[in-house]
Amino acid sequence: MKVAILGGGSWATALVKILSESEVKIQWWMKNRESVKHIENLGNNPKYLTSVKINPKKVKPSSDIKAVIEGAEIVILAVPAAFIKEILITLPRNIFDKKIIVSSIKGMIPGENILVSEFIEKTFLVPPDRVCVICGPCHAEEIALEKKSYLTIAGKSEKVGRKIADLFDCRFVKTSYVDDLYGTEYCAVMKNIIAIGCGIVHGLSYGDNFQAVLVSNAMQEIKRFLDAIYPMERDLNSSAYLGDLLVTTYSQFSRNRTLGNMVGRGYSVKSAQMEMNMVAEGYWAVKSIWEINKKYQVEMPITNAVYHVIYEKISPAVEIRILEDILS
Repeated sequence: MKVAILGGGSWATALVKILSESEVKIQWWMKNRESVKHIENLGNNPKYLTSVKINPKKVKPSSDIKAVIEGAEIVILAVPAAFIKEILITLPRNIFDKKIIVSSIKGMIPGENILVSEFIEKTFLVPPDRVCVICGPCHAEEIALEKKSYLTIAGKSEKVGRKIADLFDCRFVKTSYVDDLYGTEYCAVMKNIIAIGCGIVHGLSYGDNFQAVLVSNAMQEIKRFLDAIYPMERDLNSSAYLGDLLVTTYSQFSRNRTLGNMVGRGYSVKSAQMEMNMVAEGYWAVKSIWEINKKYQVEMPITNAVYHVIYEKISPAVEIRILEDILS
């Protein structure tokens, strides 16, 4: 089986490592040609998770995106949501015909305010039963260390979803399948927003007690939003939802928490982004969710607070002080 992975960051590198445990051929696209050459010559990504050894017998890096996609049966998207449209839009509309598309992107298309799965379905006419998403809880840094991790594959088709789950199951990753394609994807988007909020309160020197209240209220906020935008029976206490939220809000590896922490400590959003070496998807996600909620009018005080801080430049201290009186 031939699998294509699009993206050159830490998560793409972690996915390459996981898939290298299976009997597959991996075609790995990354935009940076120097990184491609480095991997070919030295066997590791020069910018992200540099300790991960790339198996040249299984992995072929390339900067030719069309060739990488055309030669694969399964295409895995691991590019930040803000850039995926720019990368794919010039490709032929039939490029994904008869292929399974797997999004590991936990963000939304800025400006269009749609999920990555929806963008693929609408732009390239891919049937929903050939689209899956990868959910956590799972950080790339722990994959690099081969720490026990769990992934949930969500999709409309159980046959396709379990096929992808089996593909990612290995000695240090356990996988499962759920049928909530859009709900898990929305939850993954929103947990990044909540992580920014948790980072802000940490940067303002609030303690664990307040953060616990913030996260428990966030789960209720996510439920209200999911029930409004995509209602179905789902267990939000499972790892694909609550687990992913917890690891993103508490972990030292969370880039969204890191962004929020820097803003809470007094950095401007722009300066914090410049200092970070990785993309925090929550920056774009909070604007998309805020704009979508204009229609649904769901009660979302945490999302609103993060939006006010990130986009309206309201004082973090002021916004969190308001939250103190709302949360319970």
